Amino acid sequence: MNSCDREGGHCTEMAMVCLTDFEEYAKEHLSKATWDYYAAGADECCTRDDNLLAYKRIRLRPRILRDVSVSDTRTTVQGMEISFPVGVAPTAFHCLAWHEGEVATARAAESVNTCYITSTYSTCSVEEIAAAAPDGYRWFQLYVYRDRKLSEQIVQRVESLGYKALVLTVDVPYTGKRRNDIRNQFKLPPHLKVKNFEGMFQQETSVPEEYGIPANTLDPSISWKDVSWLQSITRLPVIIKGILTKEDAELAVEHGVQGVIVSNHGGRQLDGGPASIDALSEIVDAVQGRIEVYVDGGIRTGSDVLKALALGARCVFIGRPIVWGLAYKGEEGVREVLQILNDEFRLSMTLSGCRNISEINRNLIQFSRL
Repeated sequence: MNSCDREGGHCTEMAMVCLTDFEEYAKEHLSKATWDYYAAGADECCTRDDNLLAYKRIRLRPRILRDVSVSDTRTTVQGMEISFPVGVAPTAFHCLAWHEGEVATARAAESVNTCYITSTYSTCSVEEIAAAAPDGYRWFQLYVYRDRKLSEQIVQRVESLGYKALVLTVDVPYTGKRRNDIRNQFKLPPHLKVKNFEGMFQQETSVPEEYGIPANTLDPSISWKDVSWLQSITRLPVIIKGILTKEDAELAVEHGVQGVIVSNHGGRQLDGGPASIDALSEIVDAVQGRIEVYVDGGIRTGSDVLKALALGARCVFIGRPIVWGLAYKGEEGVREVLQILNDEFRLSMTLSGCRNISEINRNLIQFSRL
């Protein structure tokens, strides 16, 4: 963000203080079609907006005089230690925001020692991402396609590259209706590709594209049996992303997955579903510690992270703010976004009387205001 000295005429760079500063910068500097794509929610965007509002309805019950002179934000996900309980959610097309795209995101996540879930719809390949941040802790987000060979090949590639888990996204049998993308006739610019599928679709040019690949490629018949199929072709832990009910959480446990991400796809799929944070408690109660539970959607401050952990999430994942960081300053911008959240989380945690992650629990939440 720049402010100009009226008299001298020179510009100075203002400090980025919170995540909404990055949002404002990105909105100002990205093209309208790109901004609309990242910001899009389905239909009337009620669920997208409620993801944010739901956090504001939750109140904290801070404890005082607890000696918070020393604090520790470290935690583990799937047995791997990360520096704080915020990871990078899978979002598509990072090259639209910054020329280095996912390579910059991967480096930033590696530098702060947290988990980066790479999107199937990356504009850098899984190989380029692994090479850019060889010591990074990465999971891979997967869709199931009508042609199972596509999914199978990519699973084999990421497993051989050292990705540590598969995140099966289950809330997209069909793509949600994102009105501005339709109005803008959103398309990837010619110089960008969904790199993981380069050369895999030998279709005629007459076939319409949807978000960079031929339309109707996703398999709407996906069911719980496909979870078992996925487990049969990989040794990697399987985490299911897109669960919003205790019934499906129970089924996930029954099917032997290692974790679930409570998610409504950033409000981009079914409009009118619950905010992710509002669905979290019933899912945590249903799984009873048998598998790890994560949440995404609407996290903008360190106190949001604290609220999610108090309600039982092991870790949260952020999507849009990562893209805003990229738009601001690439790798450095993403690192700043993550660092601000880490600092805010540590501050909220200590102001609430918690010295470490294990001291965060539901007693911190004022349920009467939910």
